Amino acid sequence: MDISFKFDPEVHIGADALSMAGTIAARHGSRIMIAADNGLDSQTVNRLKEILEDSGLEAIVFDGVENDSAENIAELSRAAHCDAIIGIGGQKAQICARMAAIMAPMRITAFELMDGRIFRNKFLPFISIPTEGTYAFSFTEYFIAADPRNRMIKSIPSPGNLYSAIILDGSLFKFNPGNAAAAVFESLFTAAEAYCSSKANFLSDALLERALTLLIKLMKSTAQAGQPAFADTFAQASFLSSYASFLSSPGIGAALSAAINSRTPIERPICSAVLFPVIAQRLISARPEKMARLASLMGAPKAATVAETAKTAADTIRRNMEALKVPLNLKEHNISLDRLTAAAEAARNMDFVANSPWPVSEEDIFNILKEIF
Repeated sequence: MDISFKFDPEVHIGADALSMAGTIAARHGSRIMIAADNGLDSQTVNRLKEILEDSGLEAIVFDGVENDSAENIAELSRAAHCDAIIGIGGQKAQICARMAAIMAPMRITAFELMDGRIFRNKFLPFISIPTEGTYAFSFTEYFIAADPRNRMIKSIPSPGNLYSAIILDGSLFKFNPGNAAAAVFESLFTAAEAYCSSKANFLSDALLERALTLLIKLMKSTAQAGQPAFADTFAQASFLSSYASFLSSPGIGAALSAAINSRTPIERPICSAVLFPVIAQRLISARPEKMARLASLMGAPKAATVAETAKTAADTIRRNMEALKVPLNLKEHNISLDRLTAAAEAARNMDFVANSPWPVSEEDIFNILKEIF
């Protein structure tokens, strides 16, 4: 298929890339809103504030971003007459800040945005500074968020030029051997789904094969999760996976992980990791060549045929998860399937799920839930 793309927004990757924040933000005005994850340490937020102030900017800080903080961020940015919004932190901070950047100049509520209010291309420039794993929707012209009214996920359209920049500074990614493995498997899952998508192309494949190689290297070295080199490599792999997911497409796993996380207290990386081998089993028949490649990269011995190598993929993933003590199911959480059935169906109805390499049915969704719970 023909491919046309423009690399936008600008992306800065590397140690101390955070220092570029002032230069980037100054292009948009003098008053900048910082929407910071409530779990982020104050030292990081203060460092960003100082970087902006050193560039002659006034920084207004909202440092308690929770899942439903978008309206508060939008109201504060309007009251302070902010010229741009910086989202720093994990996915909840990125989603809330992204919503607020759309909502603030339009003076609409989160409910109106989720119910399909047209944004008319009015928005505040958004600068994203992630501090955790791969997000499949960083570059897409849509993203998913949980509706506060019922905790069901919805797809929200996003202006194509909303992002001013993405800053990936490895020093902001904090890992320890306890959480690094789940974060790596979440990113592996994101990359594998995009790799097997019906929208995959030569460019996304090239990026994803590199991302998978880097992530598998990290998987084998989680004991070094506290080292700067680990975080720097993870930041690089996160960028490759996120951008390639835009060139290709996220899959049903990305939607299901978000749906489960929005309805339960289970952390998103664990949701994604648990789904990985279950959905990999379904990808084997749909994309045997690519699943054989993934199995080989993860250490499976090469079989006589591609199909036979592919069949080892799900078990290879499980063995690696067991070795790193990543949960293989969510049974210990005692979550009722009744609580998740409607949420999972909402995930199946996300438009991008149509790009899955097999037709995802209601029965598939229910069987996946039964396997992980």
